[in-house]
Amino acid sequence: MRIVIAEDAVLLRDGLTQLLALRGQQVVAVVGDAEALRAAVAEHCPDVAVIDIRMPPTHTDEGLRAAVAIRAEHPDVGVLIFSQHIETRYAADLLAGRAAGVGYLLKERVVDIDEFIDALTRVAAGGTALDPEVVSQLLGASRRRDTLSQLTHREREVLALMAEGHANTAISQALVISDRAVEKHIANIFTKLDLPPTATGHRRVLAVLRYLHE
Repeated sequence: MRIVIAEDAVLLRDGLTQLLALRGQQVVAVVGDAEALRAAVAEHCPDVAVIDIRMPPTHTDEGLRAAVAIRAEHPDVGVLIFSQHIETRYAADLLAGRAAGVGYLLKERVVDIDEFIDALTRVAAGGTALDPEVVSQLLGASRRRDTLSQLTHREREVLALMAEGHANTAISQALVISDRAVEKHIANIFTKLDLPPTATGHRRVLAVLRYLHE
């Protein structure tokens, strides 16, 4: 993969660059602020950009706002937020629109570089990689919305695991139910969220986005 890294902490930035290189990945640019990030993406057209949220000058949400802009300006570039913080406001904007190629992982919860590369690969290929804690906070903000009141507790659990990027077999193992039961719950979710079959095949991600935003 061709990767751009946006991280203002020099040690973390250099360490991540070296680890990715050792695993055969190509880091085409390493930057420390949001403006340089957008310029690097425009210049190098990477497969995926790894972006911290809090960068200069204010160290608040520059990275996340830049990620939203990159999603709009370069729809073929995957975006993986890699941060210590969860910012639900712009995270919702990041997940809106085209339902592909986005991830949000928490630094302290990533303990295996191979798992991190797997998440990068999924995002670069148009999939999703969302930390369970991120999903929990985003879903918690939307639990009271009336359009989702038809979902059962079990359907919410299935949908949360879908949002983390789990396949049906992994969901069945996590919830200790059969694969057939998982398929039934997912079919019910699609029906209740009014998501008929489409040619794009992104109903799983669209279901998660509907759950986050309705």
